[in-house]
Amino acid sequence: MGRGSYTASDWSKLKNSRNITSNASASQIFQKHSVDERFDPRFVNVRESCDSEDSPEATPVMIGFDVTGSMGYLAEELAKNSLNATVTNLLEKQPVTNPHILCAAIGDSKSDMGPLQVTQFEADIRIAEQLLDLWLEGRGGGNGGESYHLLWYFAAKHTRTDCFEKRGKKGFLFTIGDEPCHMELTKDEIKRVFDDDVEQEVYSSQELFEAASEKYEVFHIFLDKYPQRTRDVLANLDKILGHRYAVLKPDDVEYIPQLITTIMQMVNGMDKNKALDQWDEAAKAVVSQAIAAIDLKPGKKFLFF
Repeated sequence: MGRGSYTASDWSKLKNSRNITSNASASQIFQKHSVDERFDPRFVNVRESCDSEDSPEATPVMIGFDVTGSMGYLAEELAKNSLNATVTNLLEKQPVTNPHILCAAIGDSKSDMGPLQVTQFEADIRIAEQLLDLWLEGRGGGNGGESYHLLWYFAAKHTRTDCFEKRGKKGFLFTIGDEPCHMELTKDEIKRVFDDDVEQEVYSSQELFEAASEKYEVFHIFLDKYPQRTRDVLANLDKILGHRYAVLKPDDVEYIPQLITTIMQMVNGMDKNKALDQWDEAAKAVVSQAIAAIDLKPGKKFLFF
């Protein structure tokens, strides 16, 4: 997938047709009440990002966001503003060539009915159209974590990209949420979520992160909503991702597009100060603080799958 091109007029038409206004709530914007089979990983063999006449050097970009009970404001922000702004920034700033964007809704593999939903890789307004057809389950298990590692597993096992297979270049994968990541994914959970049969009884989140990192530059954006829990969440992220995470206050979610663009530019060699200087003072201050902990050095490698 990934044909066509994204335009501002298409976004305006979509907003009008879906009644996406500044006052619209998440429940008004996202009207699905169950998982659409098109986005259910049990029925997805592979998501492909392929070069085409429109995208001669396609770069896959996966953006997964937490849709558990506390995170409706994030889905609302993405639908109203941030997804469109992210696509626009990627096209204008060109940190990568020909971005193909896949969106994912992430919940809890231990408790949710739809713990992962994945759209197609797209290059045009279908990016936003499919985002709006995801289900905001709004649950989560109250068990001290969410399942961001589901998207890492999916990226490793169920995506194919010309970017990696033809050119040996990595795409990008971002997860966004306010909880720690569960430390492991079990064989039973993999069967239930993906309908995959695997050999190991348990895969650690570190293993899944490293597996996804073979084909993607993987980062997590931690929304620091509960100060009393910040230390524990950062310790969890350190253990799993090393320093491949950014820290953002929930009041600053509007700056997710600038944050994602800056991280991609830095990975591809742009000096951090130059990357920050392209933004206005408010965005520069937020992004500078958010990326303070990021270390781009590679970590330990696990061999599996």
